[in-house]
This record gives sequence, C-alpha cells and structure tokens, in this order.
Amino acid sequence: MSAPVRASAIRAEDLTCRAATPEELPACAEIWRVSINDYTRRLGQPDVPTETGPLLRLYAHLQSSDPERFVVALAPDADADGGERIVGFAAAVRREGLWFLSMLFVLPELQGAGVGRAILDTVLPPADAPAAFRATATDSAQPISNALYASYGIVPRVPLLNLIGLPETDGAFGALPSGVTPVAFEDLAAGAGDGDGHRRLSTTVDTLDRELLGAAHPLDHRYLRTEGRHGWLYTGPDGAPLGYGYASEAGRVGPVAIRDEALLAPVLGHLTRSVEPRGALAMWLPGTADRAIVPALRAGFRLDQFPILLCWDRPFADLARYMPISPGLL
Repeated sequence: MSAPVRASAIRAEDLTCRAATPEELPACAEIWRVSINDYTRRLGQPDVPTETGPLLRLYAHLQSSDPERFVVALAPDADADGGERIVGFAAAVRREGLWFLSMLFVLPELQGAGVGRAILDTVLPPADAPAAFRATATDSAQPISNALYASYGIVPRVPLLNLIGLPETDGAFGALPSGVTPVAFEDLAAGAGDGDGHRRLSTTVDTLDRELLGAAHPLDHRYLRTEGRHGWLYTGPDGAPLGYGYASEAGRVGPVAIRDEALLAPVLGHLTRSVEPRGALAMWLPGTADRAIVPALRAGFRLDQFPILLCWDRPFADLARYMPISPGLL
C-alpha cells in the first residue's frame, strides 16, 4: 500500500463512498489486517496471519450477493497529485428482513475523524426502505465501535464465544437421542430419485432458518459448500426435520440450527466426530447457548481471546438454538 494519508488533512466530508470493485478487495483485506493489528498489539496479542485467502473468498461472496452494500471510502492522497486511495470499507448483507453489517474497518490513523460513521451511513438501509432488523457483530475490545453502532440503536446484547480445540473427553456432548438420525446433505440431494432432492433440501433448510434465525439465506449455504463445509440434516423418528449443522476438514463447525435446544450439544458432538480436521476445530457459540458451551468446555475445547458482541436493534433470532457461521456472516 502507498504511504498513509495524513489524518489532519482528512475530514468526513472529503470522502467519496462508492461500491467496491473486485480489484479493490485485496486493499480492503489489508485495511482489515492493519486495523486489527493496531489494537491487538496494544493488548499484547499476536498479529493476525498475513494469509488472507479465506478472507478474500468471503469478501468475494459478500460483494457478489450484495454489491451495492460492499463500499469503499476514498480520500485525497497527499502523495499522489489528484489521486485517491482507499481509507476504509464496509460490507453488509440483506437476507429477507434481516440487514447484517459483516464488517466495517478504517485505517488506524483516520479513526476518530468521522470516517466510520460516514461509511456506515452509506450502507445502512435508507429511511424509506421496508423495515428491517439491523444487526452486527463487534469486538468487545473496541468500545468506540460498539458505541457508534449503539448510537444507531444496534446495541450489544449477547457475547459470541470462539471455542477452539478437539473433543478429548468421550461422552461430554452426549449422544444423539434414539430415533434422531443425521443424514448427509449430499445423500439427501442425490437420493431423492426424482432429481428434485436439492430443491427439497433447500426448502427444508430455508424453513429452519426462518424459524430460528429470522431469515432464510440460501446464498450463504451455497457459499458454505464451496468452502468445503459438509452439512447434515437431523430428523426425528417420524422423519420430520429437527435441524441441521455443518463441519469441515478445515476445522470450521457451524452454522447449526436446532428446533430443540437440548439437541444442540449432541449435534455438536456428532459434527465434531464426523470430520477429520487438519488441525483444531473452531466454533462460534452465542452466550445464550450455555447447554452447548458447558459440554464443549468439558469436552476439551477452550475459549479463544476476547468475546465478540452480537448487536441488534430488535430481537430477530433464537440464539439458544442457532449457532452462526462466523462473526462476519450469520
């Protein structure tokens, strides 16, 4: 990246906010990395890895699904005659009645200059748009950002805990009850016999998501499959769907949506045993999902770093029965 913009020369009214182009996504990833490192170093935490491949794939997904909501902020570049450079960006998604801010980052030297608020105003649903639930996830170590979102009514409500490890204690999660059967998504899609398996599976998952998350998000499920996450549908003795869950060899567990919260821990036990990860497993559990958090800790998982804060302006999801994809994508 070019030399930093001088903070004293930048005002929010000097910014140009517009939709990002695919070629600008690596610059956004670098702003993310620099911004994260700026405050984690002050907390004595290690730098985030320089490898941004998975992050760039997430950015590409966010931009392809909501191109008008992935925006960059450009400011005059003091070192380039008449030129501009990216000083911040935001990505938000709209899934039916849910608007979710996936991320918003500004170069450290420009924080406090109104840049973040200007970007947020660009991606928020317009006042005359159909009413939407508004939500985001923020780092608990970032009080200024948390206050910014709260000033718009998007208030921190529930911690989101990152649990990392491997299931080392047999039986800590509990077994799936008799009659509850996990069926791989691939088998469901291929086994219908009439070529309609994918549509039936998608309809089932959409119904569960609307019930537990408050919105269906089929585009995100397709993204999960391209990222190598394997899904299972859990059915009862009568064949009725009870929920679903994902896990991958890359170590990611989730999302999970379960109609009976008592099943969340046994489902996590099944998911963590159903893949052979290349390293540790990682999952994001809302603090309200204590019936899964306690068994996970007893199984050998540990809490990693600071909690994330899930924020919203109105309740929209049952977070005792829904476990999100990540802080950047519900």
